[in-house]
Amino acid sequence: MPPPALTLLIVIITYAGIALGTFPRTRMNRATIAVVGAAALVLVGALTEEQALHALDMGTILLLGAMMVINVNLRLAGFFRVVTGRTLRLARTPAALLALVILSAGVLSALFLNDTICLMLTPIVIEMALRLGRHPLPYLIGLAVATNVGSVATITGNPQNIIIGQSSGIPYLTFLAALGPVALAGLAVCWLVIMLVYRDALRGTLPVVALPPPRPYRPLLTRTLLLVAGLLLAFLAGAPIVTAACVAAGALLISRVRPARLLALDWELLVLFAGLFVVTGAIEQSGLSEALFAQFRGFLQGGMVPLTAVTAILSNVVSNVPAVLLFRPEMANFPDADRAWLTLAMASTLAGNLTLLGSAATLIVAELARPRGVELGFVAFLKVGVPVTLLTLLIGVVWLSVLP
Repeated sequence: MPPPALTLLIVIITYAGIALGTFPRTRMNRATIAVVGAAALVLVGALTEEQALHALDMGTILLLGAMMVINVNLRLAGFFRVVTGRTLRLARTPAALLALVILSAGVLSALFLNDTICLMLTPIVIEMALRLGRHPLPYLIGLAVATNVGSVATITGNPQNIIIGQSSGIPYLTFLAALGPVALAGLAVCWLVIMLVYRDALRGTLPVVALPPPRPYRPLLTRTLLLVAGLLLAFLAGAPIVTAACVAAGALLISRVRPARLLALDWELLVLFAGLFVVTGAIEQSGLSEALFAQFRGFLQGGMVPLTAVTAILSNVVSNVPAVLLFRPEMANFPDADRAWLTLAMASTLAGNLTLLGSAATLIVAELARPRGVELGFVAFLKVGVPVTLLTLLIGVVWLSVLP
């Protein structure tokens, strides 16, 4: 076992790189930084190869991969363009369009992964706003904050909830009943805050525009939606989440579509998870996590407000997934473990809206918008992100406090 100081140094450098997204003068990204950090910890003996393999949570990785397969099929079938077309037909005013963008993004993020929803909808929202003669910025911010807020509702809404669902054993329906109301109230907060910040840009009415038909691939769309409906019913019925998702993904892979297209997954995210599991495994093996939480255990167990505050801060320092992984070994020490897990899910997700760098979802929106001539700046996002984060966290704490 190496000196604890050496393990701590490697962990700090790894987390700093993940928080920044790269290292100067390199082309490394979060995934490669996590893998290099994991390899360095094994190399110095912070954990053995066997311990590193044991640290990999294959249930979480399989569930994440299965949800990605489902999202790929929805994209290939034209599902997201169908949703956008229906949204445009329903909207008559900018305020109504904003509400429909927020509602669509929030609901889809609850059902599927929020990062994927941002990837699919950002180009469509920009195209939609420009067709209507409106600046895309308020709608893009609405999309970004709504995907985070909506994803808090379910275990499959975002990567950190997948980890929490697997680690806590909380049933899908119990999770939804606890955090679904927080998501719905939070989406209303998103709309109200953006309406106040961009009240001048969201006045008037929308012109009637002729839209090209979305042309979905109906056989694939019907098949995918039937499997998704079956999967959701399985979740609600209490079926094992990983097994149900893998069965649905496996059924979708029986297809005439080329495997390269069906497996166009976010492999970098899966690699990032694998690296982070090993890094947090090393933190546990070295005793660093125990020493860290020993200093704050009394404060954290003072109620949901301290736990929410520490989680929100840590999620913005090292990102929400590493924050959840750091908390994971300590959750059994809380007097009400299930409520603590739900608080961790709520705070780590909603804190992602604090700044543009707070979550991968908000960064995806900004990065995809820039090449299309729309600049989603740090300060512009901050005007909406800070009040949305504070208000939604307040709602979450109050709701979970009164929840039986």
